[in-house]
Amino acid sequence: MDEKTIRNAMEAPVQDRGCFLVDVTVGADDDIVLTIESENGTVDMEDCVSLSRTFQEIFDREVEDYSLTVTSAGLDQPFKVLKQFLKAVGTQVEVRFKGGRKLLGTLTAADEESITLAYTAREAVEGKKKKVDVAHEDRFPLEGINSVTPHIDFE
Repeated sequence: MDEKTIRNAMEAPVQDRGCFLVDVTVGADDDIVLTIESENGTVDMEDCVSLSRTFQEIFDREVEDYSLTVTSAGLDQPFKVLKQFLKAVGTQVEVRFKGGRKLLGTLTAADEESITLAYTAREAVEGKKKKVDVAHEDRFPLEGINSVTPHIDFE
């Protein structure tokens, strides 16, 4: 059983639950993990149970021996698909760039090639003795980014 076959078979049932597929992995011994996210709101247990049942109806365990886990995309996990970026527009994210730089800001736009981030940076400004916060809104190509994750503020 391969990821593409699973993705094709499960795309419609996942959408019927008001969700979208984030990732499909097939590990050793056919250990399958379906990672989903809700279009609006959060994934609940019934979403996972329903999709697990649907999967078992489509892929007979008597024919193919596999283990299945249906899970939601974790809050601490990097975005993997464009829909995750689009759902996060207007929220705080943490961007880790290739080369080690890290930036916290509000995701204002996303497409297949880039994200746009609104953020502030402390900078020296002519006529001021101390550095001040300067607002920026910049577009960053995805090819220069290692990961984008939701920012969780515990304050």
